[in-house]
Amino acid sequence: MNVTIWNEYRHEKKNEKVREIYPEGIHAAIASYLGEQGISTKTATLDEPEHGLTDEVLEKTDVLVWWGHIAHDEVEEEIVQKVVQRVLDGMGLIVLHSGHFSKVFKRLMGTSCDLKWREADDKERLWVVNPSHPIVEGIGEYIELPQEEMYGEFFDIPAPDEVVLVSWFTGGEVFRSGCTFKRGNGKIFYFRPGHETYPTYHNKDVLKVIENAVKWAAPSTNKRPVFGNAKPLEAVPQR
Repeated sequence: MNVTIWNEYRHEKKNEKVREIYPEGIHAAIASYLGEQGISTKTATLDEPEHGLTDEVLEKTDVLVWWGHIAHDEVEEEIVQKVVQRVLDGMGLIVLHSGHFSKVFKRLMGTSCDLKWREADDKERLWVVNPSHPIVEGIGEYIELPQEEMYGEFFDIPAPDEVVLVSWFTGGEVFRSGCTFKRGNGKIFYFRPGHETYPTYHNKDVLKVIENAVKWAAPSTNKRPVFGNAKPLEAVPQR
């Protein structure tokens, strides 16, 4: 399995606090963990040619992990369409935190993907509400993060195929924080935590969920559906 971690990689260059937490970038922190688990991983960033997502890279990517925030509009439409098509063809997609507002996720959801938010050092408790799901294998009843950005309902997404995690925040809000979707032949997992000014992607349980999600979203070996004009399997009487 080949995984590509995509990150716009802007906060780490502009914000000293973010750089202290992720000196090599959010993408590098996630890639390092997945590599330690024996998963073949590469990274791509916004400012690389073709945003690092060339035809060759996308063709070899089984699962794409996406983190973006302040530069969604800079992602070129041609790349968005290529990523969307790869998902429809069977590539897995893991969308993290503020990637909910990415062009790719919004295109695949068909909704605004908007929500409530607040940066106020809320404690977040992510409750496992689907304990038999492989994405939360090895996770206890909940994941507790002492500081995180709040996302609150209503989250304008289509009804998920499965809700795996639900968050509660000290301000009283709740949020569907782990949601699965299928689009075409591809599987998608949206995972909420990961604000850039907090060390969320150093949390072992958060990283474990990402690892599990990558394995869950990997393309199946089943043959893809055949479309178009079809010859009959049996003789059709002529009238």
